[in-house]
Amino acid sequence: MTDGRTGGSGRAYELLEPLVLAATVRVHEPPDGYGTPGPGATWGSGFFIAPGWVLTCAHVVGEGGGATMRITGREVGITFPSGAGGATCTVVGRVERVLPERLEERRPARGALWDLPDLALVKVLSPVSHACVWLTDRSRPRFDEAAYFGCTEDLGTPEITGRTTRLLGIAGNGAAIRLGDDDEIEPGMSGGPVVDLARGEVVGVVKARRHSGGGGLAVSVVQLRTLPAAEHGQGGLYHRVMQAHDRHHYDEHLSDLDTRRTWTDVQDELAAPDGDPYGGRGRLAPGERATLFGLLAELPPPGSSEAVRALVEAARGEEPDPHPPAPLSWRDGIGMLYDPPSGRGEAEAMLRYATDVSVADHREPSPSGADEDLWEWTRAAAVRLWRPQRRELGERRERGLLDRAERMRAPAGRVQRGPAARQQSGLPAVASALLELWAHAWETDLYDWRVSVLAGPAHPGRLTPVDSGVRALMRELPEVLRAPLAEAFRRADTDEAPAMLEVAVDPELFGAAVDDWKLADGLPVGVQRPVVFRWAAGSRPPTPAAAARWARVQAGPALDERADCERGRPRSPSPLWLAGLPDNTVPVHCRAPAREPALGSLHAVRDAGYGVVMLRRPPADPAAPCAPYHRGQREELGDALRGEALPGRLQLLRRRMYEADPDAYWAAGSGLVWEDPARPLPDDEPLQGDL
Repeated sequence: MTDGRTGGSGRAYELLEPLVLAATVRVHEPPDGYGTPGPGATWGSGFFIAPGWVLTCAHVVGEGGGATMRITGREVGITFPSGAGGATCTVVGRVERVLPERLEERRPARGALWDLPDLALVKVLSPVSHACVWLTDRSRPRFDEAAYFGCTEDLGTPEITGRTTRLLGIAGNGAAIRLGDDDEIEPGMSGGPVVDLARGEVVGVVKARRHSGGGGLAVSVVQLRTLPAAEHGQGGLYHRVMQAHDRHHYDEHLSDLDTRRTWTDVQDELAAPDGDPYGGRGRLAPGERATLFGLLAELPPPGSSEAVRALVEAARGEEPDPHPPAPLSWRDGIGMLYDPPSGRGEAEAMLRYATDVSVADHREPSPSGADEDLWEWTRAAAVRLWRPQRRELGERRERGLLDRAERMRAPAGRVQRGPAARQQSGLPAVASALLELWAHAWETDLYDWRVSVLAGPAHPGRLTPVDSGVRALMRELPEVLRAPLAEAFRRADTDEAPAMLEVAVDPELFGAAVDDWKLADGLPVGVQRPVVFRWAAGSRPPTPAAAARWARVQAGPALDERADCERGRPRSPSPLWLAGLPDNTVPVHCRAPAREPALGSLHAVRDAGYGVVMLRRPPADPAAPCAPYHRGQREELGDALRGEALPGRLQLLRRRMYEADPDAYWAAGSGLVWEDPARPLPDDEPLQGDL
């Protein structure tokens, strides 16, 4: 593509350019009290993605700030087109969030690339009228002709302009998009939108140009899904912004107050993609899609990312791609339904999904009539489908209503939420985050690792991989695993509570201080969610006693038994003695798990079929008595009544210690082995690193 104005791409550029220019902004110093831009050059560009919200790069809003200056909360100037004749409007914006969050703690040297995804959300601090771009719902971009826009000063004054290019591929594990070298990205264009010309949607944010020649990198807008979720669930800032985005375009599509083209109008004029065997019947029209997104935006957010993935799998007929960032909204699920298998049309899959959403559980009560509105639209849109498919949607809806009514008739376990609820009723039977660590062959203190989402009892043994790596030092693991674990939590957290973190390792690593790792918001992960240990893959031989012991401990009351000490002195328990203890016994260890006698005891209790085991990292003072620890564990078991409450109670103890409660200090370093037979782990071999 030489000039970008030939064939279909030229017409697409002409149609889309006015819409993109109207929503693209110049980012600079905040204006003074008279509403004029402050001194200094343009910092970069950005674009409105929803009423009152600008998306740009973190390095743009961090321009001119010191290494210790906090970016979040910083005020910036935003100038954008306003009306005809080249008029502009300047307002103040405040940086609401930067991604990744670690940019607040550590920023690269001047001139170096900032860490991906290098994004910032800016909130406009005054009500103004402005245009908004249409953000893609696709999980991955298509590598087609594109255009990018931003602020340049070619003619001596700041001006928003566009250039054409091609999307060549992805980088940074899908976080970045490579831009072709058809033209040069100029200073000031960072933070501007990248538009897919074939589909009329914004897919990226301009990040960097090459040092020589044209082209560069853009950040995928799908990385917005890595915004931190709400404290208990998947709502929060991402849901607010995307809800406002979809409502804006839905309202524009329905309005007949003027004749200006909307994004939906232009998408309808673009040439239909090749390969539709149904001549258009197999895909939703742009207006139908805008309406569907508007109706989905009226619903509360889903209870969890896994809930969205489950509905996508049911509608698509195959397990969705696990690699893009977790879907956090009902809209994200639509983006995972393009190009379904077996020649099924996209419209069929999307209408099946919309039907399931209309009867799904939500984080909070649905606004009156929102579920019904979604179903009525789905039923009307299904006229494009063959009659058997329409009948299937109706039957699907009826089954869903019956299932939802059944769930509502048994709400006892859903009244309380969070750790307090888990303390009484145990862990919900939902997905969890799984971290597996293996010692790297014969090399000291090197570990291979894998992070996954474990589906839980609903799909026993199902594992959705998130990321993996090799040859990491133990001291490096908190930083290496920060992003993979954050993604696993994002997928597994529910509206009821944060998901549990299960750490599958050999007994030698049961003393690893995983609960103290600070992964997000500066809080130890053990304070934020339950953290338990599991026996590593290949080290869990089944025993006839295991199922009986597990069921008995869960039912309670659980009995404590010192395993590796007797009246404060170390001991190695006899396997016969361990095997003869009552089924509701919980072995308690107070010695270092990586050394004898605790190490041998842990192997012995595993062989004897104990699925619930207590242990700790001993205090630094070897002369400190273990009596307070054993006394505290006995009281915990007595208060818990049932074994299933133990992971939640341990989280509460960690929170009390973090909040400096002296009555909880006895629990410092406490850990819990939690080998739930309803949550089987894979038995594959460790990665073993590079050859």
